[in-house]
Amino acid sequence: MANHPSALKRQRQSRKRRMRNRSYKSAINTTIKKIFASLGEKDTDKAGAFAKEAVSRLDSAVTKGILHRRTASRKISRLMKKIGAQLA
Repeated sequence: MANHPSALKRQRQSRKRRMRNRSYKSAINTTIKKIFASLGEKDTDKAGAFAKEAVSRLDSAVTKGILHRRTASRKISRLMKKIGAQLA
């Protein structure tokens, strides 16, 4: 447990950032699950809309420093690959 005021502040900031990042990552994962659900139902229109939203959220997460650039790129690439395989 932190004792110094600066360490206590750092702890509060870390907790706040962790919760914000966690909620943002959760929203991304929910969108990805919606893509797979719509692909399972063979609804490519919905999957395309959710894919656009997922790409936007992933890019935004990179901008905000929540995800690394390459991590987001990898996730986008894998999503597009699976959507393309389903369409073919």
